[in-house]
Amino acid sequence: MAQPKARTRVVIMGAAGRDFHNFNMVYRDDPAYEVVAFTAAQIPDIAGRRYPASLAGELYPDGVAILDERELPGLCVQRRIDQVVFAYSDVTHARVMQMASVVLSSGADFVLLGPEHTMLPARVPVIATSAVRTGCGKSQTTRWLSGLLKQQQLRIAVIRHPMPYGDLAQQAVQRFARREDLDAARCTIEEREEYEPHLRLGNVVFAGVDYAKIVAQAEAEADVILWDGGNNDFPFLRPDLHLVLVDPLRPGNETTHHPGEAVLRMADIIVVAKANSASEADVQRVTENAAAINPHATVVRGASPVRLDVPERVRGKRVLVVEDGPTITHGGMAYGAGFVAATQEQPAEIVDPRSVAADEIQTVYALYPHIGSVLPAVGYHRAQLEALRQTINSADVDVVVTATPCDLGALIDINKPVARVHYEFAELGTPRLSDLVRAFLERAHPRRKH
Repeated sequence: MAQPKARTRVVIMGAAGRDFHNFNMVYRDDPAYEVVAFTAAQIPDIAGRRYPASLAGELYPDGVAILDERELPGLCVQRRIDQVVFAYSDVTHARVMQMASVVLSSGADFVLLGPEHTMLPARVPVIATSAVRTGCGKSQTTRWLSGLLKQQQLRIAVIRHPMPYGDLAQQAVQRFARREDLDAARCTIEEREEYEPHLRLGNVVFAGVDYAKIVAQAEAEADVILWDGGNNDFPFLRPDLHLVLVDPLRPGNETTHHPGEAVLRMADIIVVAKANSASEADVQRVTENAAAINPHATVVRGASPVRLDVPERVRGKRVLVVEDGPTITHGGMAYGAGFVAATQEQPAEIVDPRSVAADEIQTVYALYPHIGSVLPAVGYHRAQLEALRQTINSADVDVVVTATPCDLGALIDINKPVARVHYEFAELGTPRLSDLVRAFLERAHPRRKH
């Protein structure tokens, strides 16, 4: 009598987002596979937890362990792993292949799941915003799109790439319509940076862990879904119109990071973002690179003007700049909009916070040595948020310039005057993004007047 076929033993490498989605879409209910563990990287304090049984399904009554990625080589050998699935984003191509080498040397297969197996359908049109790197300006572009669609009397729902850093069972399906919803969910700084600006515009934001259920709830409330991407990942939903941003402040990055290059090759429209802040030579270089990689996409330019709400506080003063965290950590930028806005107002000095940085913040600088004389707004957990507060309040400066999109002063007590930086997407030149989107809407909703 034939022996039953053994289940394929799988490890999913992730960062609390794409990894959970891939599990839900491909492995959760398939008895041919046994997911032995997730491994965690990029995000602190994810390892050591479990993907809960309530989300893992009937095949995993005890849930699934989440281990530190550093345990992967031993795990592959000790647990006789057959496949390792790489499932996180904004990683250099070289780093992906280094991890593949670790996996292959153990005898396991190295797997990348593509859009066909991981994208969900929706009953309403989906416009997705992605990018080749973290920090290109996806969220501000999505907010601009929401305004354009609401001008057409369309109901919109924003679905955000996941950031489930808390209780995963409670975060299965999240709907945010008011700031109080963020407080109730105990959202981190990183979550608030993405959600708060949408809420200020009256947009409802969906996020969480189980995206099949999230899509079902969002499409019941909307005429159009806007996918607001994370890092440089491709969408979890199948887009009907796919915008992909490239960044002339990082020319050449169109082909250096995974899965950003793949995303660029998928684009319907390529947006050369921040064209007002880069040299014309770099704008042209990025435009030509993008067009050569994806000659079927339409290329447009966009601007990202920055302004301070109280610029007089900065002129001639000693300034501490607090930047959006992910943009200058795994996004790879030395500084962001805060440094640009502060510099425009001719401060006496932009003070490097390293000398007074708390231990939790020193760890971030050690992990990301490319960071310039700015402070990343990290707050993935309470200890890190407290370290951020201590660092800001210990700095010998006259004013704090905050470029995080969330209201940092509402989360921590800051003992100095604060000037906030604002930046939004603006069209630049022709062809115009608005014309392309209206043409899409005419195809998607032909009976509406656009």
